[in-house]
Amino acid sequence: RENNIQGRVLIQFIVNKDGSIVDPEVVKSVNPYLDKEALRVIAGMPKWKPGSQRGKPVRVKFTVPVNFRLN
Repeated sequence: RENNIQGRVLIQFIVNKDGSIVDPEVVKSVNPYLDKEALRVIAGMPKWKPGSQRGKPVRVKFTVPVNFRLN
């Protein structure tokens, strides 16, 4: 807020068969501080529902935008 920084950070990660999130990484960066906060938020998320193929859970790669906007 002090530096008036805003934008969209793209985070890519893998959802394991058990729904846990692993290997989060920044795909598109805006600012190192926003990148760090976006990674913190993604790492602290609860377990996701894993993908399924032929009725069995599989690992899936996701890319999620995290928007930072000042009001």
